[in-house]
Amino acid sequence: MTSSRRGFLKQLGVAAAASSLPASSFSGFAEGTTSSSMSSMRTALKNRAPLAQSAFYPLPLGAVRPTGWLQAQLKIQADGMGGHLDETWPDVGPNSGWLGGTGESWERGPYFLDGLVPLAYILDDARLKTKAQKYLDWTLNNQAANGMLGPGSNDDWWPRIVILKVLTQYHEATADPRVIPAMQRYFAYQAQELPKRKLRDWGRFRWQDEALSIVWLYNRAPDPKLLDLMRLLHEQGYDWTAESANSRLQEPMTSARLKELPNGGGLSDLALATHGVNNGQGVKMGPVWSLLSGSEADRKAVLRTIADLDKYHGLPNGMFSCDEHLAGLNPSHGSELCTVVEYMFSLEQSLAILGNPTLGDRLERLAFNALPGTFTDDMWAHQYDQQPNQIECSLHTKPWTTNGPESNLFGLDPNFGCCTANFHQGWPKFTASLFMLSHEDDLVACAYAPCEVRTSVRDTPVHVAEETEYPFRGSVVMKVNPATPVKFALGLRMPAWADDPSITVNGKPEGPAKPGSFARVERTWQRGDIVEIKFPLKPRVSRWFNDSVAIERGPLVFSYGIGESWVKLRDRGMTADWQVYPTSQWNYALAVSPEDAATSVSAKEFPISKTPFGAKRAPVELHVQARKLTTWRSEDGAANPVPSSPVSSDEPKETITLIPYAAAKLRITAFPQSKT
Repeated sequence: MTSSRRGFLKQLGVAAAASSLPASSFSGFAEGTTSSSMSSMRTALKNRAPLAQSAFYPLPLGAVRPTGWLQAQLKIQADGMGGHLDETWPDVGPNSGWLGGTGESWERGPYFLDGLVPLAYILDDARLKTKAQKYLDWTLNNQAANGMLGPGSNDDWWPRIVILKVLTQYHEATADPRVIPAMQRYFAYQAQELPKRKLRDWGRFRWQDEALSIVWLYNRAPDPKLLDLMRLLHEQGYDWTAESANSRLQEPMTSARLKELPNGGGLSDLALATHGVNNGQGVKMGPVWSLLSGSEADRKAVLRTIADLDKYHGLPNGMFSCDEHLAGLNPSHGSELCTVVEYMFSLEQSLAILGNPTLGDRLERLAFNALPGTFTDDMWAHQYDQQPNQIECSLHTKPWTTNGPESNLFGLDPNFGCCTANFHQGWPKFTASLFMLSHEDDLVACAYAPCEVRTSVRDTPVHVAEETEYPFRGSVVMKVNPATPVKFALGLRMPAWADDPSITVNGKPEGPAKPGSFARVERTWQRGDIVEIKFPLKPRVSRWFNDSVAIERGPLVFSYGIGESWVKLRDRGMTADWQVYPTSQWNYALAVSPEDAATSVSAKEFPISKTPFGAKRAPVELHVQARKLTTWRSEDGAANPVPSSPVSSDEPKETITLIPYAAAKLRITAFPQSKT
């Protein structure tokens, strides 16, 4: 698949510039901006008819800001590769096509901005804002006369889908008056062009991301022709919700199968339909399209798709395998980092549209495990593919389905550079999605992490400070401070894993909180009101490939941290590429069962450091009995498939320590279960 993407880039480099249309072609979309500044209102706009109403509405960028360990994590990102990428990687450097240069002019500039803009404005970081502004100014000030955005060296729809997402976020943070007219001109141009130059390749499979930008613009500058364009995108785009498409999920894609496919192999429909990132983005198609279709079947499609991905390719870290195509259930297979952040974005958007709490559960599982699990602690290096059972990171060809030997190295741009440009949307967009406003004008806590939110609820300014060390601890305290007393309901997501959660307001118990739901605490809120939620964090066992077992506590998944020897492969500007080799035995079978996990697994907590997902002192450890399993071995740097449980071992029992998944860069997460 890597070769097909590189070939596609070469094709774009010599593609003809976009065709020119007269300025009158813009006139189908009425230009204009809203009278209010979203950056000052800090509230959400609801869907205009005929769009269906969403359950929740994301707040404008900057309304939610991180505190505590989450702020530390975002600052690590800003001080690491995410905040310095343009200084060390030519693809988004001064010669970028998205700065008017002759360098990379396809997806990497927009990808970079899609994380840089929310990171800059959530942290209120002047340095990062200045970086982003250069690209934004070039994009907005150099729009073609026909309405096309971006470099003229290619006319591919796909990178424009990403830059539109960037512009919506930027406008929410700044109310820049150039944004809405630029989007209107672009959509008018695209509406004329699409009948003769249809969606293809990546844009065809990722059209639902552009539909979100159309909905965003329609709610601010309504024009029926925008919805006509959305219908045209749906007509030309891949239908992720079609029943017949489910069969694509069942069999892993392999290099041999890929070579047999027509139409360029990697760019054929089957290859693109089984591509991990496409699936991560396609998950949200049903809910997004339901805003216009009004179909209940479209609304429910996301849950069916997630269930299918779990059934055929699910992994303990919350991801599905894709290295880089769908790869089956074996936890030695990996997941592409681009897929992690795009899956998170799909969950955030689907959660907003549907209001289904299970989507919040999955979002947290990804955010607290798969996302940080693919970075070095300082976020100066990342992997292309991470594995739940990852015993070595080196130049081997196994176990990847269609990727190359650099796939699990830690570095600047291992295997392929898309993830280098795209990874840093994960933490900022998760932060922005912690709180939303409901259709009924209530404030909703969709996920939990230390933060503060400033918004307007029923025309009253409200500030909520959330103090918590979740997910490492089970207590969440929210201090509610309205400018004046105001009545509304505070929605609180109760995770499905939570056993007997409790809620108090000013020390007094609220009604029962049902796991797997949103609890509603409705009252006239006064300045200084305090809400406390307690989630008992009991260890539990989940079942995976070959009846293997994984240990969980709250939203965290735990792994056995294998001893690590880091060997520098080469310097890469401000960073380096690394191989990691094991220095300790890893092949254990756990002497634990789902029935006795709460009593046989013990937990020990430690202070949370400035690197919350670091291995030097993990915030929590679990201790469990295990036996070495000498018959479970490795091949070419990869653990063999987990032996079917239960297994027998003559080795003595010993107590091993498990740490959070993301803290262990070499790890075993899915274990065989010992008979005794």
